[in-house]
Amino acid sequence: MHFTTARIDIDLTRQSLSLLGADGQVLACYPVSTALNGPGEQDGSGCTPRGSHYIRASIGGGLPSGTVFRARRPTGEVFNPELALAHPGRDWILSRILWLCGLEWGKNRGPGVDTFRRFIYIHGTPDSEPMGVPLSHGCVRMRNTDVIDLFGRVGPGAAVTIR
Repeated sequence: MHFTTARIDIDLTRQSLSLLGADGQVLACYPVSTALNGPGEQDGSGCTPRGSHYIRASIGGGLPSGTVFRARRPTGEVFNPELALAHPGRDWILSRILWLCGLEWGKNRGPGVDTFRRFIYIHGTPDSEPMGVPLSHGCVRMRNTDVIDLFGRVGPGAAVTIR
């Protein structure tokens, strides 16, 4: 499959991410966790931005499941219970990062509302974190096995709709 033929649809109400083929057929569906603060586009809101986006960058290909990222770079650590105890309350970004960029000027792109500059990702999270419940700081969290699967099926340029 070409990266640009698949597209992603994220449903904030259902807390689900669907991977759609060029013909609109559902190829895969995954549970997710979006923002605890709900939908919204403002910088600093902690909300998940809505609208049309695309994957601007794919980070982490070939790294082990559970790889820990800080500032989009692998730390050399792999998530485990001891690491979690040593860093309570940390917002873990694990396994893979699909960095989103908004397409709608004034809504999710541009001053005060820019998805890319807000560092909004689709990324892995510890398996202890619930899916189907909004708990993130704005990103779209997924199970590590799911984000690795999705990462292998899409890439930069893939369309992402968040609604």
